[in-house]
Amino acid sequence: MDTLVFLGTGDAMGVPRVYCNCNICTEARTDGDNIRLRSSVLIDNGEDVLVIDCGPDWRRQMEAEGIRSMRRLLVTHAHFDHIGGLPEWADACRWMGYKGELYAPAEIILVIQRQYPWLTSHIEMIPCDDGVELDGWQISTWKVNHGKNGYSYAFRLEKAGYAWVYCPDSISLGPEETGRMGGADLLVLGTSFYYEAAELSTRSVYDMTEAAELLQVVKPRRAVYTHMSHDVDVNEAYILPENVTLARTGLRLPLGTAEA
Repeated sequence: MDTLVFLGTGDAMGVPRVYCNCNICTEARTDGDNIRLRSSVLIDNGEDVLVIDCGPDWRRQMEAEGIRSMRRLLVTHAHFDHIGGLPEWADACRWMGYKGELYAPAEIILVIQRQYPWLTSHIEMIPCDDGVELDGWQISTWKVNHGKNGYSYAFRLEKAGYAWVYCPDSISLGPEETGRMGGADLLVLGTSFYYEAAELSTRSVYDMTEAAELLQVVKPRRAVYTHMSHDVDVNEAYILPENVTLARTGLRLPLGTAEA
């Protein structure tokens, strides 16, 4: 059975913030429960890995997991916290002597190529708008609202009767966007705050109170919240739906019908 591993669970700035002395950033510098690198996950099939998103903490994440070779990557969108590690991955591909495979919607690939035009020497960029199969996973993707930050994409992965959705950057999703989340065994959802008081038009990611309402609509069997800011304390006893877990770096979940 494949395993989902959380490489990073932080928002765009990560935790701790260099400038911040709040209780959560202070704890992250000492005990470390709240240390959060930029959001990324991998699927481990026992022989190879498939990674989703490659932010500026990519090298540190690979070192933490003891991974020396990464050949394939899915990208949700072209913001720095999701693609900032691409130059390092390209350099790794160059030294290892193979061409990496990057899968993303075509419009995301165009943005990446504008930002890093030299990457195609070492990374093949493959559009996946119409879906793709990797390691037996049937993967589909669709655009989701990212609030003031424009748009992102979500991925739904299905294999052997098990379905899960990865959607780290979204807010205020409508029926067309949530329809493909329905019936998932697992939803990995970005929630930057427990409650974010800022005016909605200035925001870009769900908070946990809004996410609870979303879960009532899409009804996943289990949900894990990721992409958390320094407002979130993973040791706090927040009021959350019973089927929700706050992700921590290194969290491992089996991806299959035997998942507990």
